[in-house]
Amino acid sequence: MQLNNKVTLITGASGGLGTFVAKAFLDAGALIETVAGKVTSGDDARAAAAAVTQKHGRIDALVHLVGAFAGGQPVSDTDDATLENMLNLNLRLAFYMVRAVLPKMRDQASGRILAIGSRTAIEPAPMVAAYSASKAALVSLVKTVALENKDRNITANVVLPGTMDTPANRKAMPAADFSTWIQPSQVASLLVYLASDQASQITGAAIPVW
Repeated sequence: MQLNNKVTLITGASGGLGTFVAKAFLDAGALIETVAGKVTSGDDARAAAAAVTQKHGRIDALVHLVGAFAGGQPVSDTDDATLENMLNLNLRLAFYMVRAVLPKMRDQASGRILAIGSRTAIEPAPMVAAYSASKAALVSLVKTVALENKDRNITANVVLPGTMDTPANRKAMPAADFSTWIQPSQVASLLVYLASDQASQITGAAIPVW
């Protein structure tokens, strides 16, 4: 199996994409750990990473799936709360989790850091400025982490899907053409590959999924 006994910490494992990702990683032989409760601070993230390290002695991969969408207004009408919410859920939580796992990964001289961004991070659209900006910042974070940790055999990559075919998205957009949406299973399979030894030289990539 591609990920035989690789200790993988998944955030957002219970979400629409998370259920597919958790299954794909388990099917690939990974040892899955999820974050119990909400991560709202650096201390929460460090506690989550410490719990995994204490149990397994290592962290081979972080798969950060937590994120949220808000949109529908131009920049001129976007309120402070929306901006802060997007920055918190799409950037700050990722920063906290990545920062928390890096010391152990650097100590063991190996690791995979994976995050879910959005196609709008590189192809902005009207009415979603706060969302797009927060996802673009996530891309910058992942690329920086890749550069800073290549010397320790740690890769960092971000996947940029379009609209995914999840129950939440179908409920939010019932009139949409679901046949054009991204299948979560394909995103999950890509994440498994990026976490595997076969992808050891792929780092700093922002991979669009159309």
